[in-house]
Amino acid sequence: MDYVSALLPPVVMAAFFTALVVVIVKSQGGPNKAKEDAVVDAALARAESTRQADGSPSS
Repeated sequence: MDYVSALLPPVVMAAFFTALVVVIVKSQGGPNKAKEDAVVDAALARAESTRQADGSPSS
């Protein structure tokens, strides 16, 4: 029975990791994709304008 106790944690972690990947893949796209993209674009634009206002050189 030692092999069961040795194999159980990796099997449980693999199952949780697989479930996590499935949830991430399923949540990509869908009706909220445009809203999420707009939020990211706004944050990037805000960061870029802040960097230009500080006089930092752009990359």
